[in-house]
Formats: sequence, structure tokens, C-alpha cells
Amino acid sequence: MPKNTAEYQYVTGQYRPSFTALFEQYQLANDQVLRERTWYLDLRYGLHPRQTLDLCFAKGTAKANLVYLHAGYWQSRDKAQFRFIASALSARGFNVALLNYPLCPDVAVDQIVASVSHGLLFSLTKLPARDRRLPLMLAGHSAGAHLAVELAMAQTALAPQQRPISAIVPISGIYDLAPLIETSLNDKLRLDMRQAQACSPLTRVSGALVPAAFVVGGEETPAFLEQSRSMMEAWALTGSPATCLEVAGRDHFTVLQEFEGAGGMLLELIDNLYQAACPAG
Repeated sequence: MPKNTAEYQYVTGQYRPSFTALFEQYQLANDQVLRERTWYLDLRYGLHPRQTLDLCFAKGTAKANLVYLHAGYWQSRDKAQFRFIASALSARGFNVALLNYPLCPDVAVDQIVASVSHGLLFSLTKLPARDRRLPLMLAGHSAGAHLAVELAMAQTALAPQQRPISAIVPISGIYDLAPLIETSLNDKLRLDMRQAQACSPLTRVSGALVPAAFVVGGEETPAFLEQSRSMMEAWALTGSPATCLEVAGRDHFTVLQEFEGAGGMLLELIDNLYQAACPAG
């Protein structure tokens, strides 16, 4: 397939033959963290069968909360595939909630945004009273990165003291959805140009926003690299803190390995962002 097509840039060019083995490795880590940490699993935050979340409690006294939104092009995958990201975060003092959400074509993209907005707030109600007042970080991967950006932008309509999110880490996201219209992904997304633009945070950035650290694998397609660069630039143009980190040697899914180990880059980034955004935390 020609590399200049949207299908290559957003679908086939992101695939690696190693993904099957990688997800088997992640599943072993998922099983391990379930044994080693304290969890609430499959808490319901709505009536839809996919409106559920997992909550992993911090090891020791919590210093902050983090909500994680999974990948899957808004139409596939499950929180259970990514529980491993909670292991080292929990060890660093984060309560971690992983959200599922309804998928396309059962719902539209804007309905997914509304769903995770509700799920985020619901997750806080399941924490001890003390922990509900802690700073809240938001991270998401691929489609989840788009959702994280949407939630952070939406809270600018609230009074400052009512805004729950302190900072965000969007990983390998798609922030302009218009190119997806010409891909096989749109078989389930069912976007026309008007809908794609309405669901594209890149075209709607405004207001005073929370600090954002955009991350993308250095081995991802040029389109994915450009999506993160452009979103960071738009964020920064509002005067809000923003960085874009391209992780050398990482592709769309190996970038998540930076959540593992004692010194993974994503762990350090989240901790540093927490300290900068929440100096009193």
C-alpha cells in the first residue's frame, strides 16, 4: 500500500508483526499486577455494558489519582489489556482508574467523550474520602489520548475550583479526525466531515488549559508524529504549558513499555508533571 495514503498512515503503517507477542507479554504483566495490588474490578458507572472501570489503589499512602483511557480507535480493545500500567504508578503513590467505554458503531465519538467524562468523576467517588481531594492526572493512549484532551478542554467551561483535572499525558493520539474519513476505520466511526471536525480537539483549542505532555513513539508513522506535534503547538499557543516528547525506538504499542520498571520514561514524566502542576501535593 502506498505510504502517502491515509490508510497506511493511520492503520497499516502502524501495525507491527511483533504486536501479538507484545500483548502476550503485557498479559503476563496484567496477571501479575492483579496479584500484587489491591483492586476493585468492573465497577459500573453507567447502564451501558461497557461503562465499567477498574480501580487499583496506591501502595501505601496515595499522593494523587490517575485515570487511564485505553486505545482502540474508539471501536475496540478493553481496559483489562492495559492493567499493567498501574503497577509502577501504584508503587509511586498513584491510585489508578482504568476506564472502559462504549464503542463505535454502537455509539458516536461524542457520546464516548460524554461517557468517560462521567466515568472519571464516578471513579473519584470510589476512593477513600481523603484521596478524593488529591490531584487528578489524566493519561490516555491513541483514541484514549484524544479522549483525555477532550476532557481537559471541556473543563475550561467550569469555574477553576470545580475543574477536576490537574494535568494530562496524551500518548500517540489522533486529534484531527478528518483524515480518518478516508480509512477503513470509518466503517465503524461513520464520520462525515462536519462530524469529524466537531470531534477534533485540534480545531477547537482555546482558553487556559492544564499542563499537557504529549508523547509519541519515534517509530510511528509521520501522520501520528505530526498529530502530536500539532496538538502540542496548538495547546502552547493558548499560553498553556505543553511539551511533545518523541520516544526513540518505540512504536505505537511498545511506547507503553515506558510505564514499566522502576524508571520508565512515562513514569518519570507523570511524576515530574505531577510535581510541577501540583507543587503543594
